[in-house]
Amino acid sequence: MGRGRLRARLPPTVKTVLFVALALFATGFAWTWWRACMRARSDGDAPTRRLPTLAQTAIGFGTNFFDTLGVGSFAPTTALYRLSGMVEDARIPGTMNVGHTLPVVLMAFIYIATVEVDVSTLTVMIAAAVIGAWLGADCVSKLPVRPIQLGVGAALLVTAGLMTSSQLGWVPLGGEALGLRPGPLVGAAAASAVLGALNTIGVGFYGPCMILIALLGMDPKAAFPIMMGACAFLMPVGSARFVQRGAYNPRAALGLMLGGIPAVLVAAFVVQSMSLDALRWLVVGVAVYTAALLLRGGGRGASPS
Repeated sequence: MGRGRLRARLPPTVKTVLFVALALFATGFAWTWWRACMRARSDGDAPTRRLPTLAQTAIGFGTNFFDTLGVGSFAPTTALYRLSGMVEDARIPGTMNVGHTLPVVLMAFIYIATVEVDVSTLTVMIAAAVIGAWLGADCVSKLPVRPIQLGVGAALLVTAGLMTSSQLGWVPLGGEALGLRPGPLVGAAAASAVLGALNTIGVGFYGPCMILIALLGMDPKAAFPIMMGACAFLMPVGSARFVQRGAYNPRAALGLMLGGIPAVLVAAFVVQSMSLDALRWLVVGVAVYTAALLLRGGGRGASPS
């Protein structure tokens, strides 16, 4: 696949630009959320006057801890909410988006600041994912969801099998590059754009992105700033819309945020201390987990969110 061997560190000026942009997105979302809560309180909305319960905060900690490891947070959050009945089904998507947004932004800050990755690869793939989500959402949303879920799920299982064979020394696969040459980067950007578009219909970004990075011969750690950065730019805008429509549970969303922020701080340093071999096995596990969700969702005709 024409794997590159770029090992350039992210220039401070580019880091600054990314951090400023992330801060603006996060601040805009936080301001929208705060103003909505203040208006709701003035109107006498009881849920906005109470702090989240211990269970709601614990869900925020647990789901964001594993989200920081690349497992994803939407599927376990959905399962826990439905099992406990603490959030109405109609408000689960909005609650998850609103509550997980600021923890995801924090993940992006941490990984962009601490994980070494080529600047071109990082910025191009993040930009491609955002563009794909914006421009491709309408087109992708019109496609039949079940075949997409089944196809992506099957592809992830095949790729996870190849990576497992590589880890066992049966097939040469993988690498330690921190970036891509222009040729492979064009293909990676196209794939990232497709993943960004598919993310809008419930095909998670993390698992496929981790597999893509591994197949391109890059260090698995490089996937973290890319996938967290992409989602950190995507989520604030969508979450602000849920807040404006009031289509979420304020207490549960606050619990996700309050529990999620410390969880991100703990889990991020777990990832950074893991060996390359352990990270590759983590990628395999995430791929199998994501594939199972997609295949189950495709089989039932529902999104695995």
